Amino acid sequence: MAEELLIAQSSKKEKYTTLLPQAQALCTGEPNLIANLANVASALKMTFDFFWVGFYLVEKEELVLGPFQGPIACTRIAYGKGVCGSSWKQNETLVVPDVEAFPGHIACSGESKSEIVVPIRKNGQVIAILDVDSNQLNDFDEIDATYLNELCGWLGTHCF
Repeated sequence: MAEELLIAQSSKKEKYTTLLPQAQALCTGEPNLIANLANVASALKMTFDFFWVGFYLVEKEELVLGPFQGPIACTRIAYGKGVCGSSWKQNETLVVPDVEAFPGHIACSGESKSEIVVPIRKNGQVIAILDVDSNQLNDFDEIDATYLNELCGWLGTHCF
């Protein structure tokens, strides 16, 4: 297990390429899902200083709040509702440049301005989602989508 996080002081892409192997190292050998998701949320928050980073776990027809970093959050989100529920229903990553413009957006915090939500899959089924919010408009792009999809793919096959 890593005892400290090494954060690249350069481009977003370089931060991700430095972070991903460290996140994997944090989880490797640790069988507890909650511990692993908590460390990954912390590593993402520390590396990028995102406003909010967390996981929602699928339980029946709802997403239930899991480990996160940031202000208090919505505890349960229905299937197909808001950005998180829509990502789950569509089984795809959603990049939202302005959350106020997203139909049915659930405002867990009025400070959130943009968001990226990435499904975590096991055997093709969405079992959780990673939700990352920014307090800046249009803060997420294809670089975030590419690397967060890679991270969530790894989490789905190695941690769940």
